[in-house]
Amino acid sequence: MHFLMGTAVSAAAATTDATNHADTAWILVSSALVLLMTPGLAFFYGGMVRGKNVLGMLAQNFVTMGTVSVLWVLGVYSLAFQGGNGLIGSLKNFGLNHIWMQPSGLSLSIPPMVFVAFQLMFAIITPALITGGTADRLKFGSWVAFSSLWLILVYAPVAHWVFSPLGWLAKKGAEDFAGGTVVHANAGAAALAVCLVIGKRKGWPKERMRPHNVPFILLGAGLLWFGWFGFNAGSALSANTLSAYAFVNTNTATAAALLAWMLTEKLRDGHATTFGAASGAIAGLVAITPACGFVSPMGSIVIGLAAGVICCLATGLKNIFKFDDALDVVGVHLVGGILGALLIGLFGTAMVNGANGVFYHGGWTLMGHQILAVAAVVAYSFIVSYILALLIEKTVGFRVSEEDEVAGLDLSQHAETAYESASMSDGSRFLSNFTSSK
Repeated sequence: MHFLMGTAVSAAAATTDATNHADTAWILVSSALVLLMTPGLAFFYGGMVRGKNVLGMLAQNFVTMGTVSVLWVLGVYSLAFQGGNGLIGSLKNFGLNHIWMQPSGLSLSIPPMVFVAFQLMFAIITPALITGGTADRLKFGSWVAFSSLWLILVYAPVAHWVFSPLGWLAKKGAEDFAGGTVVHANAGAAALAVCLVIGKRKGWPKERMRPHNVPFILLGAGLLWFGWFGFNAGSALSANTLSAYAFVNTNTATAAALLAWMLTEKLRDGHATTFGAASGAIAGLVAITPACGFVSPMGSIVIGLAAGVICCLATGLKNIFKFDDALDVVGVHLVGGILGALLIGLFGTAMVNGANGVFYHGGWTLMGHQILAVAAVVAYSFIVSYILALLIEKTVGFRVSEEDEVAGLDLSQHAETAYESASMSDGSRFLSNFTSSK
């Protein structure tokens, strides 16, 4: 029986094998690169929080890798990419049944299972991005519940709208090569919504909450930059000239944004920082993500410069409007994702891919499509995320108690600390209570 089943599986694999093995290899490598981005994000965020919360941040990101991977197979992939209508897909591929079927509306040179793996990595990092806005104050179990529901109710529909050829925004002509709206603006809007529900960290903004480990920040940014080549260039879904454009545009915009952010810091504060260099690189990566397969390398320089300046200044929005976006998810991911998506309307060129924008004699049609996509995704994500966060807060509670927040998430949520020599002044009473209860 096992032999017969193995033969059947082998036969099915042979009939659905890739028409291009180079494409298959490239997308599998790209999938691994994108998965690496989530641990990179964990270190990037982990370095930015205070030492008593670093394991809490890493735990939120790593558990997201677990929950999303399982839910993706159970049905979220199918809801995003298989059948359905303009708003949501079907459950034809529930449990990855009938996975020999191509994603609806696509004719790929890679096996559908490879496409499943690649898109899974996008689905993992998107909710993980939200954790930067809510750092230092979330209950671990509540985060697991929220991120799981959010994946089903927000990520799956938005991915279907934009990435699936059947989605209503894709049919309208909106362009998003690798996730400026689906990933970054989507996560940024959700982070803002949750921040407003759970409120400010204890002591913010009067207390200065400095990053506890800047080398971690730079390590995380480096891993993100590296993995982002799979994120963007892999989105060509083939090893071809378009993937090379996306690769070069990604690196060029990132470099330009890094320089622009540091220059903005220098002019505003009198000095450029290593933290700023890392933040500028991430801003450039975010902004070029939707545009990397639609603009020229010269266009990518402009997008990168704009992202470095605008996102640097946008991090001050939380101080103006008094919302505690702890690690600047709104300033970098929401603003950067929107900026990159809209600039396609100016710099998009059919000489690379897609439609012509304003500066390439394409008129304002493409810009109109981009504005519609940004408005729809941001509004939907914010509203549904706000409702989800409010429901969790009113039922099981979304935020840790004041005592647990003072002790830190590492102790209160995970009963461990990142550093043996770390000061326990904030958490000593909690640790004493914890050990005495054993």
